Amino acid sequence: MKQFAILPFLFLMAGWASAQMRVTGTVKDNRGHILAGASVVVKGSYDGGVSDSTGHFSFKTFEKGAQTVVASNVGYKSMELPVTLGTETVDLAFSLKEEVSELKAVTVTAGSFEAGDKKRAATVLSSLDVVTTGGANADISAVVKTLPGAQQVGEQEGLFVRGGAGYETKQFIDGTLVNNPYFSSVPDLAQRGRFSPFLFKGTVFSTGGYSALYGQALSSALILESIDIPERSEAQASISPIFLGAGLQEIAKDKKSSWGMQYGYTNLVAYFAIVKQKPDYFTIPEFHAGDANFRIRTKKGGIIKYYTTLATNKLGLRRPNIDDPSLKNAFGLSNTNWYQNLSWRENLGSGWKMNLGLSYSTDHTSFTNQIQNQNNIPVTTGQVWIDSTNVAAKTTADLSQIKAVFDKRLSGISVIRFGGEYMYFYNKGVFNNYTGLLREHFKSLFSEADLYITNDLAAKLGVRFEHSSLINKANIAPRLSLAYKTGNGGQMSIAYGIFYQKPENTYLYATTNFGYTKATHYIINYIKNTTLQTFRVEAFYKKYEDLVKTYPAYNNDGTGYAKGIEFYWRDKKTIKNLDYWISYSYLDTKRDYLNYPGQLQPNFAANHTASLVMKRFVNSINTGFNFTYSFATGRPYYNFVKNGVKYEIADQGKTISYNNLGFSLNYLMSMGKAYAVWVASVTNVLNQNQVFGYNYSHDGTRKEAISTPSPRFYFIGLFLSWGVDRRQDAINNNL
Repeated sequence: MKQFAILPFLFLMAGWASAQMRVTGTVKDNRGHILAGASVVVKGSYDGGVSDSTGHFSFKTFEKGAQTVVASNVGYKSMELPVTLGTETVDLAFSLKEEVSELKAVTVTAGSFEAGDKKRAATVLSSLDVVTTGGANADISAVVKTLPGAQQVGEQEGLFVRGGAGYETKQFIDGTLVNNPYFSSVPDLAQRGRFSPFLFKGTVFSTGGYSALYGQALSSALILESIDIPERSEAQASISPIFLGAGLQEIAKDKKSSWGMQYGYTNLVAYFAIVKQKPDYFTIPEFHAGDANFRIRTKKGGIIKYYTTLATNKLGLRRPNIDDPSLKNAFGLSNTNWYQNLSWRENLGSGWKMNLGLSYSTDHTSFTNQIQNQNNIPVTTGQVWIDSTNVAAKTTADLSQIKAVFDKRLSGISVIRFGGEYMYFYNKGVFNNYTGLLREHFKSLFSEADLYITNDLAAKLGVRFEHSSLINKANIAPRLSLAYKTGNGGQMSIAYGIFYQKPENTYLYATTNFGYTKATHYIINYIKNTTLQTFRVEAFYKKYEDLVKTYPAYNNDGTGYAKGIEFYWRDKKTIKNLDYWISYSYLDTKRDYLNYPGQLQPNFAANHTASLVMKRFVNSINTGFNFTYSFATGRPYYNFVKNGVKYEIADQGKTISYNNLGFSLNYLMSMGKAYAVWVASVTNVLNQNQVFGYNYSHDGTRKEAISTPSPRFYFIGLFLSWGVDRRQDAINNNL
């Protein structure tokens, strides 16, 4: 289902010209040393090259007249040279200055993948990577699943990381928690994320051992930082058989403020008429989404940013009833979600910085599940196990949050930061004749220090205090990370931390007599970054304590563990114009929680997962080709039945292995004054059967595979932009 919520969040870029001429030259540092692997491009075009082992570069370009050529390299400041391109070969000499020592210093990376356009030691993805990953449909979470540690779970939304359930991973935007990052849940159909990758300039995917500034995520944190003021004004439009969209971004003349808005409408009537679906949709999925923003640069060099989005959607589908094939389950859903985020980053002077964050979100969902006969008429059977599935529910989930973080630079580049946050949760659920209400005042204090002992040795020390009014419990969570630079672009890191999380609202509606669930993380990794290549290996052990048990009584008696090893390799160097990465994860995990009769491998965890992502842009035809292959060994499934005072396993097994080859193509061109891109994509190119688990009848005599609503998902769309050409991002991504 996540594919059906595609909104116009893809990039807009183009380029078109005629005859070519050659640009040559050298790239050195300011001390005259050769710089190999530096990117050299004609600004605003797809034309460029990379300096070789002698520092020389040479490439052809279609551009003419007055242009700017840019040279950049990791650890150095970019340099621009004005040129006039005609019929003669142009020879240039670049001398790049080193960045401040912060980029040369060791960076603590254990447990986290950073992604941003300003790259540091752990950087592995960019926003352009997200929109050009084959089969991911510009969904941030879908691309994160190609990284080590994340599971390929297709029947429910969320990131399942290192043996953790989906709710054990939380998302944060500009420091504050996002309460509903995905579209509303539909049984056995995963939903996509709500946010465009181009909203963000930086992404940190932490698979464990994350900063003390964040909490209430037992396994993982996806930390997103929104962009500042864009480069220039632009207008956008998007057209496809699935959606229509339009947007505007206006930048002030002094470049110190901006505002923008965007609207998108999605309707799958035409698509479903062509591509048949397994469920019988009596309400075709329909989505409205609008967002707005403003950004203001302050006099002291800080920035105030505001972002809001309002979205509504509805759908309805029927499936055969598993207990009685003559009946149907009719599921209907409508949802309205409003999210707001206001942040203020400011330099206070004397080495002090401040980050303030305010956020508010409200989510309203109504859903029904109705037993119907073959004529789609509601019926009552007199059988409790069937009639009890008739549900009419309404849920409200509000979150108001304020967070303050203060930084103080110590000697060198060492920093100490501290702060606190307050969150007010309001959750109301009406289920048939039952009404549940949860009010939570959640408070936390935290402190953390980045200590650079030398350029080769660094430590991150942190502690976090939390208190929940709902369960009336407090906790103190220490965090520790160390990193040592081994030379030649390599470094070792270790991390330790304790992480707490409240039980989910599903169980708190039944009773608030719980404590926190707890996980202790131990991580060691090695990462080596060279020009255009990254290698990473990481081993981990995670101990679960105080997990929720629902039988024979609600308590915190659950336990578990997760351990494994992961590998990651990204290479943009070996094969010209080819960018690819390979990830592999081995996971050994078991847990005793909920109604499990003992420690079992959870049904969302596969022992082996792997991904291969390849991207190739062919300059001569202005076309990018993107492939993604994902694999996972079979996941366990169980049918638990109650036998006296305990649950027993009546049936169990493993699903078939998961295989998925995704492909996308983006063709760049110009249409009048507009930059344009045609995008086409398809998932499951090889038409592999994908089974995510099984549903069982009440008596266990019938089981049905949980699979995708259709074997493949197809997409084609045209994206137009006036005023801003995102080609420079694409150039740097492909060189």
